[in-house]
Amino acid sequence: MRTRYVVIVFFCLLLCCRASALEVPRHSPASTYTVGIVPQYEARRIYKIWRPILDKLEAATGLHFTLRGSPSIPAFESEFIAGAFDFAYMNPYHISPARNRQGYIPLVRDVGRRLQGILVVRKDSPIRSVQQLAGRVVAFPSPNALGASMLIRAELLDKFQLQVIPRYVLSHSSVYLNVILEQTVAGGGVQSTLQQQPDNIKNKLRVLYRTQSIAPHPFAAHPRVAPKIRAQVRQAFLALGQSKEGRQLLARVPIRRIGPSRMMDYEPLSKLKLQRFYQQ
Repeated sequence: MRTRYVVIVFFCLLLCCRASALEVPRHSPASTYTVGIVPQYEARRIYKIWRPILDKLEAATGLHFTLRGSPSIPAFESEFIAGAFDFAYMNPYHISPARNRQGYIPLVRDVGRRLQGILVVRKDSPIRSVQQLAGRVVAFPSPNALGASMLIRAELLDKFQLQVIPRYVLSHSSVYLNVILEQTVAGGGVQSTLQQQPDNIKNKLRVLYRTQSIAPHPFAAHPRVAPKIRAQVRQAFLALGQSKEGRQLLARVPIRRIGPSRMMDYEPLSKLKLQRFYQQ
């Protein structure tokens, strides 16, 4: 009799546990999304630029965004190729492999300017033409940095039939320091990151060459992010660009004027055959 009572109690508890497991919670936890930022600057500076922007997006959408840093551009590439980010701010060439491998969808970009690669030398450098760089060591952030590396190398080869010896130094800031410290004779960057440098850096550099211009960095979403959420984030960005405070925050990225972005914005890149220089 006692054994029978224990068995009955056991089955009652089991049924209760199963019912509890099947019950839908009344309150779902707030959605949190990871955001990756291409590391053009050191981690502290990226956090200082992007955390206030993400705070504004949180206030506008009710979502939560976790800023996930990458130690270098190659590490950032490996992460978005693996789909590690729900949202990512990437260079324009990144969007092609990101789309092909994971399906990332461009949401917004700077529609007030174009991206252009620049080659810089020390202000007191005797180098006056790109032809003088043939066979010389030139600093680049990474093999796959679009404006600061791939566009420059493509134009040096296709327009001037010359090759340089690349030295990859992980970030735009490091490129400029390498040139100033005469570790390399020249370095690749983009105008926006040069302008973001302290005066004691940018005033010691001279722009030797500028590439053609293309549509700048997109802020993109992984397809696992629901269309409704993607629309919310896009609208929050566009609304941010309507206020003076929002424009000031975006200018630090730098984004001059925020606007919608589409995959077709980046189709002209396919004509440049930049895959010659892309490294996985």
